[in-house]
Amino acid sequence: MTAPARHHDTPDLFALSDIHGQVLRPGEDDYAEAVTGFNLAALHTPDIVIRATGPDDIVTALRWASATNTPVAVQATGHGANFPISHGLLINTAGMTEVTVNPDENTATISAGAKWRHVLDAATPHGLAALNGSSTDAGAIGYTLGGGLPVLGRTYGYAADMVRSFQVATPDGTLYEADADHEADLFWALRGGKGNVGVVTSLVTELPRLSNILGGGIYCAGQDAEPLLRTWADWTRTVPTQMNSTFSLLRLPPFPEIPEPFRGGFWARVCLAWIGDTAEGENLLAPLRAAAPVVVDTVEDMPYTAVDRIFLDPQDPLPARESCALLRELPPDAVQTFLAEVGPDVPDCPLLMIEIRHMGGALSRPAAIDDAVCSRDAEYLLEAVGVLAAPPAAEAVEHATRSLYTAMSPYGTGRTMVNLHGTPGSAEDRARAWTPEVYQRLQQTKTRYDPKNLLSLGHTVPPT
Repeated sequence: MTAPARHHDTPDLFALSDIHGQVLRPGEDDYAEAVTGFNLAALHTPDIVIRATGPDDIVTALRWASATNTPVAVQATGHGANFPISHGLLINTAGMTEVTVNPDENTATISAGAKWRHVLDAATPHGLAALNGSSTDAGAIGYTLGGGLPVLGRTYGYAADMVRSFQVATPDGTLYEADADHEADLFWALRGGKGNVGVVTSLVTELPRLSNILGGGIYCAGQDAEPLLRTWADWTRTVPTQMNSTFSLLRLPPFPEIPEPFRGGFWARVCLAWIGDTAEGENLLAPLRAAAPVVVDTVEDMPYTAVDRIFLDPQDPLPARESCALLRELPPDAVQTFLAEVGPDVPDCPLLMIEIRHMGGALSRPAAIDDAVCSRDAEYLLEAVGVLAAPPAAEAVEHATRSLYTAMSPYGTGRTMVNLHGTPGSAEDRARAWTPEVYQRLQQTKTRYDPKNLLSLGHTVPPT
């Protein structure tokens, strides 16, 4: 495909005059705001930005892109931005935040730019929750297209498994309603295949009926990481599926945005969410609380609307390098390997956060309707996040990340999750997010719906 010209040679934009939202080029007012997402490490400089106000804007933009052979990317909140876009068309859906709940069906219709917080605001008055991740500030659509790993994943499964239908515009500007009975290949690929085959304008998903959970974090000093991690690893082999948990090492900078007493500290933490009887959940936590001296304990019975209190994810944009690996197991020698790479005896470790999430449970069961999620055989997910403050820091983060994953590879499945994969590399690297069979099927579906490979920016697969 011919590389598109820079903005001063951009083909005639008259066809975009029907768009209700803004059409922006570099240097124009609001361009910088429109291209900036939550991850500041991916600084976008596309030729054209369209701030879509509805499905019609997206369809018009895609028809123009198809006619002019212009590659297309989509951004709502930019939490998952990991690839700087230096050309082409960026469709910004952040203005499309409508959420409509059907309490009789336990479903929500979610527009392209809605955050999980928008979904919760609409759902909780009806006693419903959402299968959001660690931050409700993230966009619901992009998260779900990548499979979606919820806080309550062991209990309910992947967010993609709960989707009933999509409204999606393919790169030729055709608007489809895709579900299990209509455009079934499209429906399959959109659940775990990320944004490879179209731009989702809205989706309909099931919501769990849930009001309260037991949730929070158990924090120990980072120097006590080993007893806490070893206890947690053993504990995860026995807990029921109502228990969802993650072990983390946090090396927090002394930034004023970080609350005391966490600011500037090195912490070992277990975050958890339990949906059963509160007393039973508290009893299950006893081994963790006895593993090492607890410095801070935020575990409490909370309304699900307070779910952000569990992980306390950053609320302000930052430049970050995020990546993951799926693990088959976490035996004692894997714990020792992990600690040798990033534990308390590595004081100069440059990674802000390293997490091991307990998978299994509902995350291991097959989807009721086949989808493209390929992490069901993992018992744990290893994730590393580093802040790219300056070139030397970026190099240190990259080195530490690669060293960690290399050391842990004997315990891995060889694959990643597309949402947490990080910067996509070669085609071989990108393919690690799926099994060979699913990757091949994604290519075939891509060939049908995007034969020009216009959706080629970011973590994408090529047509056959």
